[in-house]
Amino acid sequence: MPFKIENNTIGLRPATIDEVDYIYELEARPENSHFVMAYSKERHTQIIVNADEELLIIVDKATDKPMGFVILAGLTNPNLSMEFRRLVIDTKGKGLGRQVLHLVIEYCFKILRFHRLWLDVYEDNERGIHLYQSAGFKKEGKLWDVIKHGDSYRSLLLFSMLEGE
Repeated sequence: MPFKIENNTIGLRPATIDEVDYIYELEARPENSHFVMAYSKERHTQIIVNADEELLIIVDKATDKPMGFVILAGLTNPNLSMEFRRLVIDTKGKGLGRQVLHLVIEYCFKILRFHRLWLDVYEDNERGIHLYQSAGFKKEGKLWDVIKHGDSYRSLLLFSMLEGE
């Protein structure tokens, strides 16, 4: 399957129904589950067939092996504002997240010609916040106590980037 976008080492291509188990299991790992709201396998399958959402597999071009996934939403948004909903990496600490983020930004603005890319991130996800800010995302605000987590609540920070930034 051809890549939607790629660089010298990785590519992003549409996920297939056969990869839903991989996506589900990667999302459920303890190092990931604290920072993403897990979806069911059915929900991931819905994303694959939904015209407004896109589930992309991160692929190592040298080995053709999956390295994680990305979820984008708002592809049919008439206001040209896309949500960068999820980035989950199989092996962390090797700069893969930064590479993927740059590809997503390029895909959003240069290929799809959107005006705005936005995301939310748990306020305690220091690694993610640092990554997004270093790539040029600007903090827009905070959604206080918006996610119920056991007996407590978690807050989300909102970030965005506009075309040309």
